Amino acid sequence: MGEPEKQGRFLSKKIQKGALPVFDGTEFGLTFSGMFSSRFTFARLRYRSGDWDTDQRMPSNVLNSLIEYTTVPVEMQEKVIDLASPDLFRYPFCYLSGHRLVQFTAAEGANFKKYVQNGGFVFVDDCNHDIDGLFARSFESQMAALFGPRALSKISDQHEIYRSFFTFEKGPPTTSFELNGWGDDLVHDYLRAITVNGRIGVLYSNKDYGCEWDYDFRNKRFMAEDNTKFAVNIVVYAMGA
Repeated sequence: MGEPEKQGRFLSKKIQKGALPVFDGTEFGLTFSGMFSSRFTFARLRYRSGDWDTDQRMPSNVLNSLIEYTTVPVEMQEKVIDLASPDLFRYPFCYLSGHRLVQFTAAEGANFKKYVQNGGFVFVDDCNHDIDGLFARSFESQMAALFGPRALSKISDQHEIYRSFFTFEKGPPTTSFELNGWGDDLVHDYLRAITVNGRIGVLYSNKDYGCEWDYDFRNKRFMAEDNTKFAVNIVVYAMGA
């Protein structure tokens, strides 16, 4: 897990040089604005129900890791996007989290579905670390309503997201919240996803990665192992690994 694969190193160079495909929107009638050939933006989704603004230091920590380990150019500030806004389609990577009820409005649900079906990537993290908690139950209900009851399914430990930059041979890394008995007191040894045309469109975690990575990035120097490395994998995969 310590060294990135060659593919990851080469990929980061391709991203920087604009060699990856660019979403120009013409194929789907959308407005993806060439993220892959410019700068990565950490876009957070704001939805009307629940608490969308969790783990506020996490984005800067993830951005710091992209700078530390890759040559991917980044915007240094996260961008908050209303889920119902057409601006959503400017950002091929988005993050959604919370502890409370997820109940999309009609406009939010329609935008979410269109975004995912047309190539967007959403990383969703359950801040409760509780498969029976309110966030998990209500979010999963929303996904079933939008994509069907079986659309959200476990992904294999051999999935390419675990090798898109760093190698995680055992699948998703465990969080301290799982080990310390927070939430449902379980270690979830899997992630779930909604796949569209062979690619993950929604990556869903009950592991509480957002809180795990919610600290000042300058404190990583005190850690034996940087726990944000998997975030790098997620971003690199989302950008077209």
